[in-house]
Amino acid sequence: MRSKRSAYGFLGLLSLLGLLGIFTEARAFLAFFAFAVDFEYFFIPSDEMLEESLNRSAARAFLWGMVTVALVSLGCFLAGHGSETQALATGLAAGWGVSVAVYALSTAYYGFRERWGLEHDPE
Repeated sequence: MRSKRSAYGFLGLLSLLGLLGIFTEARAFLAFFAFAVDFEYFFIPSDEMLEESLNRSAARAFLWGMVTVALVSLGCFLAGHGSETQALATGLAAGWGVSVAVYALSTAYYGFRERWGLEHDPE
């Protein structure tokens, strides 16, 4: 299980892309700093419950991301916002953003739920 935990922790390296937002005019890269919270997976003990919650979160994020790509691409194409390529690029960008947001919110939910359950566990 150590290797899986490390893989989740390495997602924190994506936060280094946020430096592009500091040193260039592309301020959208600052959003990558949100991935810094994934470094916590290097330091928390991994168990079956954590693995299950991360897998659920990833599956949920993938599903919502793909649905978003389809709906936004179709919507942009039918509304005539640019070419087909622009519609697809907009859909992919929106799908990626939704996937990241759903994954982050879902893992936060499972983490809070587990912490709350452990703190309020009757002995």
